[in-house]
Amino acid sequence: MHPLVMLLLAAAWVGAMWLGFMVVFPVLFPTTLVVAGVAALGLYYLHACRTLGPSTVKGPSPVAEPEISYRHYLLGQVWQDWWTITRTVAPRVWTTASGTVVLLTKTLLGGPWGFFTFPVWLALCAGIAAAAVPAAALGVALTVLYGAVAAVGLAAWLVCAFLLAAVERVFMAYGRILQTCPHPFCYEKIALPVYECPGCGARHPRLTPGPAGAFRHVCRCGARLPTTVFLGRFRLAAYCPHCTGRLPERIGRVRVEPLPFVGGPAAGKTTFMVLGIRALHARAQALGGRLAFVERRHAEAYAGAVRELERGGRAAKTGPELPLATMVDVDLPGRARRILYLFDPAGEHYTGATEVESLRYLDHGEALLFVVDPFALPQVRRALTEEERRRVERSAASSEEDPADTLQRVLNELRSRPDRGRRKRVAVIVTKIDLLAGTDIGRTAAAPPAPSPNTPETSETSAAAARPDGPGHVSTGPGPDPEGGGAPDGDAVLRRWLDHVGLGNTVRALDQAAGQVRYFGSGLATDPGEVADLLGWASGLAPDRRRPAAEPGRDLPGAAPLRAPWPVRGRDATRVPAGYQAGRWAVLAGLSVLTVAALTGAAVAAAQRFSLPF
Repeated sequence: MHPLVMLLLAAAWVGAMWLGFMVVFPVLFPTTLVVAGVAALGLYYLHACRTLGPSTVKGPSPVAEPEISYRHYLLGQVWQDWWTITRTVAPRVWTTASGTVVLLTKTLLGGPWGFFTFPVWLALCAGIAAAAVPAAALGVALTVLYGAVAAVGLAAWLVCAFLLAAVERVFMAYGRILQTCPHPFCYEKIALPVYECPGCGARHPRLTPGPAGAFRHVCRCGARLPTTVFLGRFRLAAYCPHCTGRLPERIGRVRVEPLPFVGGPAAGKTTFMVLGIRALHARAQALGGRLAFVERRHAEAYAGAVRELERGGRAAKTGPELPLATMVDVDLPGRARRILYLFDPAGEHYTGATEVESLRYLDHGEALLFVVDPFALPQVRRALTEEERRRVERSAASSEEDPADTLQRVLNELRSRPDRGRRKRVAVIVTKIDLLAGTDIGRTAAAPPAPSPNTPETSETSAAAARPDGPGHVSTGPGPDPEGGGAPDGDAVLRRWLDHVGLGNTVRALDQAAGQVRYFGSGLATDPGEVADLLGWASGLAPDRRRPAAEPGRDLPGAAPLRAPWPVRGRDATRVPAGYQAGRWAVLAGLSVLTVAALTGAAVAAAQRFSLPF
């Protein structure tokens, strides 16, 4: 080549290098850096929108279907979303940048002109490489954003969960809420029932404020379920965690009160239970409340027993199997409310120590109803004349079990248990008082008590005393008197009579085993108001000092639910829970703010670099 040409080319190359490094490079490098950084940011934001925007569970960051309920978004899914964005964007940015560098190298350095375009190539490639710094800073900022959102959200969640759990504990303690299983071979005390989702039937064993949510748990079907009683959890179907048996509605909202009827065979337990339900139903109607059976089969059995008693027949003998509690939901406005578990086993379950031990429901509750058949007492039997004995045998079956033996077995079993078997309230119910009134030995017990000299006689007690002798007023006022004093006069009459006929040791044993003991005489014509008072006292319902009329009506309590079922609300199972969507949008909003801030900062830096008005 001619030396002149070579000289010209050398001069041109030197000029191009000077122009490229002194003029083009200072402008092209920062421009490329900004453009590459904005491109990386835009790519990051695009994939973040694709990951965090969709509401379906099958998006770029799929949400696995849980076994029972979804965990809180901030306890796992938030980091899965972050990892999905990171592992998608990082390879994509690297592939785009390396492809652009390769393309620039082929284009700008692929021929002889490469000697002159080297500064341009270097500025572009250096700008692309340097853009990795703001891209990495963006990744760090996004991670910090995720951590901040997770920390704030988890702190708020912990506060809500703690407060909700504490409020429910206080509510349970203040209301003395007791939850037990009514089913045979279980009878266990329950800390938390298993709740059924009304949407898909899934069983939730830990429906409390916790990792699945503070206010609501989201079932695998998308239904949102309340986590506490006062948020509506009692409106869900509940099951025993030990035997999976169905539990009554409103369990956990009101106290379950087990009322075991203790007595030998044919002592009259079932008859008195029917009379008690009828009296409580009448009392509830008089007060504007309601009484309903938890299970329809119990309502049907009760209706059959009432018809049989109205025809003058006898209640059917209880079967030999362990009893399922007759569950009665009692709602008396302005008073304590109860779900009563009425345990009426066959009397044969009290005839042996092993049989008594199987009645595990005796472990729970505060009350005991000891049913005494007066004609099962040896002294009463011996005192009956032949005519009285025939009249009793024609009218009712008599128990062959001495009540003293029955109660002694029960007390022995209770003393072996942690609380030593002590009960707050024990009611001693002397049944068949109408027949007892027709015997010489029973007239003392069946006579109406004289008014107490310290208690002014009200018009009601005067009317009761004026009624002819009969079984309906043999023991008045079974509940505590308004001033909280001692037992009513009828209690003292029956107590003295039982002591007289050989149950003195039993009476004294009950005084030691219970805080309060009441004595009551019951017959088919006993005043329903008095029966309602007795069961109200035994079950812990607030005493009614007005004593409204409790005459049984013709209508019978049914098994209608006492509350509206929990509505099935929530997203379809193909969509993520609302909490997940809210968490994703919160992160996306934070990323949007971060993106705008980054773009604004880049624009300000460029304006300052080129001295442009901003």
